[in-house]
Amino acid sequence: MSRSDALYARACEVMPAGVNSPVRAFRAVGGSPRFVAEGAGCWLVDADGHRLVDWVCSWGALILGHAHPAVVEAATEALRRGSSYGAPHEGEVLLAEAVREAMPAVEMLRFVSSGTEAVMSAVRLARGATSRPCIVKFDGCYHGHADALLAKAGSGVATFGLPDSAGVPPETTAHTLVAPYNDAEAVAMLLERNAGRVAAILVEPVAGNMGVVPPADGFLPALRRLATEHGALLIFDEVMSGFRVARGGACERFGVRPDLVALGKVVGGGMPAAAYGGRRNLMEQVAPLGPVYQAGTLSGNPVAMAAGLATLRLLDAPLYEGLERVSGRLADGLSAAAAEAGVPAQVNRVGSMLSVFFTDRAVTDMASASSTDRTLFARVFHGLLERGVYAPPSALEAWFVSAAHSDAEVDATVAAFREALRDAAARGPSVHG
Repeated sequence: MSRSDALYARACEVMPAGVNSPVRAFRAVGGSPRFVAEGAGCWLVDADGHRLVDWVCSWGALILGHAHPAVVEAATEALRRGSSYGAPHEGEVLLAEAVREAMPAVEMLRFVSSGTEAVMSAVRLARGATSRPCIVKFDGCYHGHADALLAKAGSGVATFGLPDSAGVPPETTAHTLVAPYNDAEAVAMLLERNAGRVAAILVEPVAGNMGVVPPADGFLPALRRLATEHGALLIFDEVMSGFRVARGGACERFGVRPDLVALGKVVGGGMPAAAYGGRRNLMEQVAPLGPVYQAGTLSGNPVAMAAGLATLRLLDAPLYEGLERVSGRLADGLSAAAAEAGVPAQVNRVGSMLSVFFTDRAVTDMASASSTDRTLFARVFHGLLERGVYAPPSALEAWFVSAAHSDAEVDATVAAFREALRDAAARGPSVHG
């Protein structure tokens, strides 16, 4: 028995499915998960000493790669001064100023500890500011595991075939209205049918939880216009895309200014940190200035703030140019390998986020994303893993490129992908879907 298998057996005795987040359990692809011993740059080392090229990067948080020296130094120095204060400190001011400088739409913000907290708080603020109950969200967009947002939530929920979650009373999602992604007309209809009741339109400006699905031309500007026309707020969930698709996130890349933004992953530099922010007049309604309550013991944690600030200070134009080049090279290589193998595939990419869908349909929403051949994906995933490549263990998740990845890792991954496709085809037709 491998050390990973032994650890997994022990983990299953003390944690549900042996993991602390569902997709890590490999249920969507079969087999048991690899336990990680360490990470460095774009590489992982598992508990059995195998080196793996990492295209998950802590689900997008590690834009600089694992254990970047500047981040390690900043976090270590902060830890020496104390792991948590439960009181204001300079580090949170510095990181807040850095976020505001990069994202002009974020005039004021508050730090929290997770993306779920960030989105949940932004939604509460939208409802409090507008005195309206309803939220429009999109099929396949995941906004964390808050009860009201677990409606057609994509990601792990979709992977396991669950439309929402047990333990969520129907009345909790009664005010959550769902539209197809990239369908502004459907949003307009929902707003008209619920006139005066919609507090906000909540959207992943680059969907990443049904795999990567870019916004169609004009989709985000249409949401901005519709929100304004109907007196609703526009919330960008940039937990995944923030600082990743551009330094200023999707707001910068697509030139659309939301009212509120939720951030996570990159903003904490690999530590548990997230934030929500936006227009000053909205954020001034958060307690203690206003009536919208939100609090957190570990919010603004000094170690996380130091790691986030060290990360943001390194996100310059040359870094993003490098990410675009390497990501484009990877996407092109994967697409070419699938074409050579005669396997229908769509490779969607926005910046340093990408996904491979095994389908002959253009992937523009949850319905088309769901046409991907999940059995083939599982075979290819294990073929990559056997060849030292760690891809997301789900057909409906994103691959992430870090600044630590180079042409050498791209070439090795494309070669492994080509071989994995060949071996998967040799096993005969897969069961589609």
